[in-house]
Amino acid sequence: MSVPSAGAGAVPVVPAQAARRGAGRPAGPVPPQPHPRPVITELRLSAFGRHRSAAFPLGPVTLFAGPSGSGKSQVLAAYEALAGLGSGATLETLFPDPCARIPDGAVPDAQRRRGFRLGCTVDGPAGPVRLELAVQAEPALRIVGERLSQDGQILFATALRDPGRPSVQASWLTGGAVGVTRAPLPDDRLGTALLPLRVAGSTAGQRQVLAAAEQVVVALRSVFACDPRPDRMRAPVPPGEGRLLGDCANLADVLRRTRHECGTRHALLAGAARTGCAGPVAGLDVRAPAGGAVTAGGAVTAVLDRGPGRPATELARLGSGELRFLALALVLLTGPGVLDMDPAAELLSARQALTVLADGLDRGLDGSQAAELLRLALLSCGRGHVRLVAAVGEGTAAAARSLDGVSVVDLSV
Repeated sequence: MSVPSAGAGAVPVVPAQAARRGAGRPAGPVPPQPHPRPVITELRLSAFGRHRSAAFPLGPVTLFAGPSGSGKSQVLAAYEALAGLGSGATLETLFPDPCARIPDGAVPDAQRRRGFRLGCTVDGPAGPVRLELAVQAEPALRIVGERLSQDGQILFATALRDPGRPSVQASWLTGGAVGVTRAPLPDDRLGTALLPLRVAGSTAGQRQVLAAAEQVVVALRSVFACDPRPDRMRAPVPPGEGRLLGDCANLADVLRRTRHECGTRHALLAGAARTGCAGPVAGLDVRAPAGGAVTAGGAVTAVLDRGPGRPATELARLGSGELRFLALALVLLTGPGVLDMDPAAELLSARQALTVLADGLDRGLDGSQAAELLRLALLSCGRGHVRLVAAVGEGTAAAARSLDGVSVVDLSV
């Protein structure tokens, strides 16, 4: 199984079919835009599920639209898997059912092997860097090829030499008299994420490899996949670190934290609640059962303050759409320090861009709630600190197509 070499340029908005064929690109050269923070500017699904030779440019706000079965969730799953690999997770953890990612109609080779291929381009201070990955799903799950390149030069590559060993043969640019360094690496983890531990950085070639690898790892680790589950958000929760989980079950505890530590963002969230929640909203508050103080042993309940003379409404009494809206609005208005994620600790947060993944961003939301989320996304993403990649329904996609700064990828063709 060879590592794909599908190439693509970056354009802000293209239909998926045009992205696959390379059509719809501007006729003349487009001056590259600087990316002071590492960000993924293109996702490639060379052979992944229903996607073949697909290249999706990613902007600050990118929405995937299309009917059921068009592959929206697969795009988000591929992005999330790459993010997990960048954080050091194993293939088995990220692909519990790897055969589900094998391209439709793929035929085994003579050794009865089948698999899938994906990759991305990460832009940042080091310039655009391409990562390509080939994964064998059958008969055993393993990485059989990986390539890291920049400006057409291969900086790092792996290949499966001995199927009987749980390793791949890796080689990376060294420069000088040696030229290339070779060593075995595990076949169940992303080799690029291991390079900072293996490359000394004593030559110009090694420093180029490290700069490219670290840029890719920073971008992949700065990802938060969010799918709010209203059924898990209604019960009071014990106070904790105040780091929002992916299912947002501990929303009340996070609101407790933002209320005390970040008044500006909490006020913005309260303002969004006035649009996304029914009835008057004066603010967001938290309380312990029976009006007691919030303590380490007590439980926290979040409430909507309805204003003077009106009883507060516990979030447990809100509709599912209102709960999803509040959780997603909080994610867009906050940062990595309030989310349950593991960004690159060695790099200042001001030099990282958070990417929010939301499969079914508008699920259960009405038009005004979806429109408010898009407004918040543009507000947050416009500063360069946050990016959004989401799957949406046709109604939200139709409204988003007229908004400057939003890229809509149509998977219906």
